[in-house]
Amino acid sequence: MTSLEFAAIIPRIFLIYVLFIFYSLGCGTPPIPPLTSRVVNGVDARPHSWPWQISLQYEKDGAWRHTCGGSLIAANWVMTAAHCINTQFSYRVFVGKYNLVEEEAGSQAVLPEKIIVHEKWNPIFVAFGNDIALIKLSESVTLSDQVQLACIPPAGTVLSNLYPCYITGWGRLYTGGPIADKLQQALMPVADYATCSQPDWWGIAVRTTMVCAGGDGVVAGCNGDSGGPLNCQNAEGVWEVHGIASFVSGLGCNFVKKPTVFTRVSAFNDWIDQVK
Repeated sequence: MTSLEFAAIIPRIFLIYVLFIFYSLGCGTPPIPPLTSRVVNGVDARPHSWPWQISLQYEKDGAWRHTCGGSLIAANWVMTAAHCINTQFSYRVFVGKYNLVEEEAGSQAVLPEKIIVHEKWNPIFVAFGNDIALIKLSESVTLSDQVQLACIPPAGTVLSNLYPCYITGWGRLYTGGPIADKLQQALMPVADYATCSQPDWWGIAVRTTMVCAGGDGVVAGCNGDSGGPLNCQNAEGVWEVHGIASFVSGLGCNFVKKPTVFTRVSAFNDWIDQVK
């Protein structure tokens, strides 16, 4: 190979390298890695280590209030729970947040262009499933170390029993308590369908289009975590959002054999692709 021929292929080599970096970091690979200790209780997350986590906020009396979590799945699309959406309210999506009560560089509030709730969602019968909604943002957000995209698992993916996953959100610190200022995370192993559908667990209230996590009576999602992600790391080390926090027991946030129930994202790949 002559020097001229070598010089000619350098731009192509550089382009391949850039594309490799882009796609390898395209989603699910936070520049600031999360803490993955085996702590059973919820803890403050490392700031901006779950950079696809968003705060869905509604306006009341001229102030914005956190109501649900969600996941940024494209620069202008957010995935959350259908039950988080009330047509009587105006919403905004806050990306790049860690502490809800502080001004933070790199965070951005964006108004929705439109909100699409799954057409089969029934707010009276939550256990029917389909608790999923997509929010198209009025403008694309700028990706950064603080703002990254979530990965969606391949269609039909079902995690094994006790697969280690993490719930994240600003939900209530305990039943009836205040919501968290700082983003919380907690290790919540998956309870597979065979376990979660047992009569003394959730029984017929849980469906195969859902995924359960927790149920030890110590750690669970709580009000304010709704719509947020169940984050699970795949064999390649990439984080995927396998669940959308849907419901907990009416007995309280932390109740034995009543794990947090999530919409199983891998059951809705076709719907997500159709809507987007």
